[in-house]
Amino acid sequence: MQKIIAALALSGAAAYVAPVAPKATSSLAASKDEVIALAEANPDFLGKAIGFWDPLGALDSNFWGLGNEATIGYLRHAEIKHGRVAMAAFLGFIAGCTPLVSGEHKFLPYRGYVAGCTPQEQWANIPMIGKLQILTAVGMLESYGEGAGDPAGYTHYMKGGKPGYYPPIKGRVGGQIQFNLYDPFNWFPEQGAESKARGLKSEILNGRAAMIGIMGFCSEAKVPGSVPFLHGIEGFPHYDGNVMIPFSGDFSIFS
Repeated sequence: MQKIIAALALSGAAAYVAPVAPKATSSLAASKDEVIALAEANPDFLGKAIGFWDPLGALDSNFWGLGNEATIGYLRHAEIKHGRVAMAAFLGFIAGCTPLVSGEHKFLPYRGYVAGCTPQEQWANIPMIGKLQILTAVGMLESYGEGAGDPAGYTHYMKGGKPGYYPPIKGRVGGQIQFNLYDPFNWFPEQGAESKARGLKSEILNGRAAMIGIMGFCSEAKVPGSVPFLHGIEGFPHYDGNVMIPFSGDFSIFS
């Protein structure tokens, strides 16, 4: 378990950035060579200065006895997913600090809403039933992204499918869901394989930056001065609680 956690933490630099879907028929060597080639072609600073870097030997790992190719698919998908969550968190933190979100509302967003709170305090103020509803909705989306319900044409990323791919959700649940998570209003034209590959690589790079950014926000909020750049921003929101204990104001299994 420690090796898995460490591999995920370093996967941003270990170059699991492949925007190209792995082929189910590819050999182990081809899969490893593909990841190495993509790492060395990465246009960011790490790609140019370091190229391929895998200090933990993650490319040769075999998590849970599922095989090396499945492990590579897992790590590549994990970085993409964590990057997406971090980008949402980064923008959400910034939006939550604005008067538009944290100010007074004619219609309260939840029972017990208090204006002028930091993003972390707003989460703490949400009633536990509201938090559980949020986690349940996220869990349902997550289970569908892992193949629950047998989406048409879906192949799991650990079985040769494309890392980062989320199947269309429009029309599911008996037609109750009317929008897809990506491009819900069909604003973007259909892209070719090259454009998709370039877009996914950009998404991964932005996700890496967002992971650093949101952890910087949380660090500075908890320990003022720990991030000098943020410490110099007047009015940066600080938080006395613990963001790693999301239900601290509702219950504790240790009390």
